[in-house]
Amino acid sequence: MSGGHLPAMLAEVLAYLAPREGRTYLDATFGGGGYTRAILEAAPCTVFALDRDPDAIARGASLAARHPGRLHLIEGRFGDMVSLLEAEGVTALDGVVFDLGVSSFQLDEAGRGFSFRAEGPLDMRMGRAGPTAADLVNTLEERPLAELLLEFGEERHARRVARAILRARAEAPIETTARLAAIVRSAVPPARDGIDPATRSFQGLRIAVNDELGELTRGLEAALSLLSPAGRLVAVSFHSLEDRIVKRRLAEVSGRAGNPSRHDPAALAAAPSRPGFRLLTPRAVMPSEAEIGANPRARSARLRAAERLAEAA
Repeated sequence: MSGGHLPAMLAEVLAYLAPREGRTYLDATFGGGGYTRAILEAAPCTVFALDRDPDAIARGASLAARHPGRLHLIEGRFGDMVSLLEAEGVTALDGVVFDLGVSSFQLDEAGRGFSFRAEGPLDMRMGRAGPTAADLVNTLEERPLAELLLEFGEERHARRVARAILRARAEAPIETTARLAAIVRSAVPPARDGIDPATRSFQGLRIAVNDELGELTRGLEAALSLLSPAGRLVAVSFHSLEDRIVKRRLAEVSGRAGNPSRHDPAALAAAPSRPGFRLLTPRAVMPSEAEIGANPRARSARLRAAERLAEAA
């Protein structure tokens, strides 16, 4: 059902998630259904699958029909997974997987406005509600727009791009991906690595439109709270901003966040807490060269995983 859209690091995700018979799992980012399908085929288990994109949920209908009673599709944000699952009678999980960022389906559909490689409306919403990318580029003042591009897009020329956008929108509203890409390219010098100069600005706008980093922080906390003893969390990220959040939080809950400063007496006096999780990936797991050759979009993937420990006696 994934229609040629290959899920990144599928073998590694299954190895760390380790699906088992009779257990309950959550695919927090259903997308094309690649991870969900593999989990269902790996063990006779139950899978709940979330996605804020109604198109993704609609695509999953055929997969649900092939696994009656085992796959339950839910439209919604993974930051709301606790309440969404409670409504389904689920209060604990044996595993959660996140495939972060934009899906291949969203990138490849020009009408969604995620990609500068095809003409389309400047939308970028993963769902159907809230401000679009066009709303941001046509209303934000120069400074907040530049800050957005720097923080979320890591665009070194953010101020220059913001000024170019303001000049262009004074002539006419910026409404298409092609026009925005041309504006950014006019302001950013070509990269030595051949990456399109519009890449970082489009990333920054997409993350802002969908509150992706805030959603990730909320989603991680929700997933950690729902995992049963021996339950596992597996997260695949595609850029440093996502990976940094996952890395830091899994280190914290696994007791690997580092020692308190010797200059902080309050922290030193506090009784050490027993870690609630075991870190399964001391370092991020990378895709193999063979996978990158078969699926170039997997190149930037980074996998991290942790397992909830048994409750203290």
